[in-house]
Amino acid sequence: MSRLRRLLRPLGIALAAVGALLTLGFVEHSTAKAPIADVKVRVLGGEGLHFIDEPAVRRAIVDQGAVIGRASGQVDLAGLEQRLRSIPCVAGAEAYHDLNGALHVTVRQREPVIRVINADGSSFYIDVDGYTMPVEERFTARVPVAMGWLSEPGAVHGVINVHGHDTLTSRYFSDELHRLALFLHGDELWSALIDQVVVSADGQFELVPTVGAQRILIGDGSALEQRFAKLRLFYQHGIPKADWRRYNRIDLRFSDQIVCTKRTNPHEQ
Repeated sequence: MSRLRRLLRPLGIALAAVGALLTLGFVEHSTAKAPIADVKVRVLGGEGLHFIDEPAVRRAIVDQGAVIGRASGQVDLAGLEQRLRSIPCVAGAEAYHDLNGALHVTVRQREPVIRVINADGSSFYIDVDGYTMPVEERFTARVPVAMGWLSEPGAVHGVINVHGHDTLTSRYFSDELHRLALFLHGDELWSALIDQVVVSADGQFELVPTVGAQRILIGDGSALEQRFAKLRLFYQHGIPKADWRRYNRIDLRFSDQIVCTKRTNPHEQ
């Protein structure tokens, strides 16, 4: 009896698997024929991002025809996702339909970490993943601004990975600028304090804080942890002992020291 039971057990498992597959196939077939009755949209992104909203996503969904009332199987989900991802401010998109006849669409916005202003005045963002994105008239992200010896007109309207910058002309769009922007973005103090990044002709980065009249020279963007650790100590222990208006330049490029340049007139702003 036990031998027969051992022989029948694999057969029972196989039949159960076949039954599950048949049921799944029937459900998928029924779902594909069911008309879409509703469209549910979610727009994800960092706090305070408003590059794209739900109405804009819905307009993109029906750009090639209405979907309400169409059979679920007639909606090209992969094509819809690709169409949404082609929007410059969209980092990712997912679409699927459920058993209740609803089409679910989720869009993730790009999250800028810095805005770059070219020498000709045109500008664009670089997002957290290292991709450029155009500036939107309807919304301005509160991020540091990079300016100076920068000229990337090709990045103003397109989406380009700055780490694979075959189409970019400036060497400043290597890892350094994006790494600096990510570093500032990831620290509560520096993201609130640093307002501008000025790029010199030789690729040196100079920071302009939101308070004070100092310029902070950090060099080429390497060793950021060590350099900003020195700056933090200077703000905590050096500035309180002296009038911060005495200095017009703080140089962090040297190992184990900070070189400060005093202004001629300490009351000068």
